[in-house]
Amino acid sequence: MKLPNGQRADLGAKLEEYVLNPLHRDGRHKARVFESVLGITLDNREILREAIVTAAANSDDAEPRGDNGHGELYVLRFPLVTANSSAVILTAWIGCVTLSAGGT
Repeated sequence: MKLPNGQRADLGAKLEEYVLNPLHRDGRHKARVFESVLGITLDNREILREAIVTAAANSDDAEPRGDNGHGELYVLRFPLVTANSSAVILTAWIGCVTLSAGGT
């Protein structure tokens, strides 16, 4: 299914502050994987941001997971290919406009 309101996806500062932040207590593990597998760091974060926003707007593969107490939760996985490699990216969306998590 389409991610409801996926065309309005807003990642905020989630990539900079968490997912790609090598200094974040939890995010540093994701940052290490994104860099080692895909070559994505804070310096070229737009590659990941663009891929996530495009997938949110266009993918038919969103999976509803029910209400998690903060709103309706959807999971969206999509492939991402970079010059280094490829991986399936997992995103979780609450309320269908803001990214809640990311990982590989």
